[in-house]
Amino acid sequence: MKLMKTEDAVGQILCHDITQIIKGVKKDAVFRKGHIIREEDVPVLLSVGKDHIYIWENNENMLHENDAALVLYDMCKNDNMAPSQIKEGKIELIAECDGVLKVDTEKLNRINSLGEMMIASRHGNFPVKKGDKLAGMRIIPLVIEKEKMEHAKEAGGEGQIFELRKYLYKKVGIVTTGNEVYHGRIEDTFTPVIKEKLAEFDTEIIGHHVSDDNPERITGYIRELLDEGADMIICTGGMSVDPDDKTPLAIRNSGAKVETYGAPVLPGAMFLLSYYNETIPVLGLPGCVMYAKRTIFDLVLPRLMTGEKVTKEDIDTLGEGGLCLSCPVCIFPNCGFGK
Repeated sequence: MKLMKTEDAVGQILCHDITQIIKGVKKDAVFRKGHIIREEDVPVLLSVGKDHIYIWENNENMLHENDAALVLYDMCKNDNMAPSQIKEGKIELIAECDGVLKVDTEKLNRINSLGEMMIASRHGNFPVKKGDKLAGMRIIPLVIEKEKMEHAKEAGGEGQIFELRKYLYKKVGIVTTGNEVYHGRIEDTFTPVIKEKLAEFDTEIIGHHVSDDNPERITGYIRELLDEGADMIICTGGMSVDPDDKTPLAIRNSGAKVETYGAPVLPGAMFLLSYYNETIPVLGLPGCVMYAKRTIFDLVLPRLMTGEKVTKEDIDTLGEGGLCLSCPVCIFPNCGFGK
């Protein structure tokens, strides 16, 4: 790479894209890497502030920004992702399906700590739609030592930085609890909320039972749904510490092993997560899920729908960002809740 006065660079080969910014109109490359500079290009280059220009000289020890970006891309790419066109030394990853983005944070931080290169992404463990941008990567200088990119590969180690997990088809059973609903004293307004949230995924509700606060009856309904082949069971209500709230006891008596009862999330502190036979989630949802726009359920459900086994350790990390601000206009997941 050699620096020349622009007026003297006619006939030389550009070694990087030249960006033109016109406020409110465009921000794009006016010339691309590899372009042979012509006499009529000189005024354009001067108009974008290029009094001097870098032209290409081969150096076997250096990598151009585009080639170095491809090295980073190889460390990031995975199934269900597609690359954008390389533009001004940058590559972006695009989702090819709906799902949940997983990020190897330690690996990402190791790469970014090396300097002269960067990878920026969405937050992991959140849902994305087909066509969404997942991440972008580039090196900072125009060229970089090949040796440094080899160090980046070593820092990345085995496996990819990103994973996009597709949603799976799930058969879901619902057990609505509460004497007031069971005896018809009030309308069941909890179950419609659950059905609406499940409708965002590939689910089939194979059974819905309404129970009083009798833990034996609740347990019986859970076991019945398990026998019918449910891949997930959602129990609503009866999740507080009041003596007459027996849903946690009923879930335990079903044979499901409790992963966590309680979460550092508001709304949703009384959330219960358990697994039957280590694989089938049995959830206990507190009353806040019925009336709050977004809760712990919105943070956990997408991950469960990919087949991920969410653990107590996963729930424990939700404290920072676990306070929903109940904004007048909800823009979740494009907000700080759960992040």
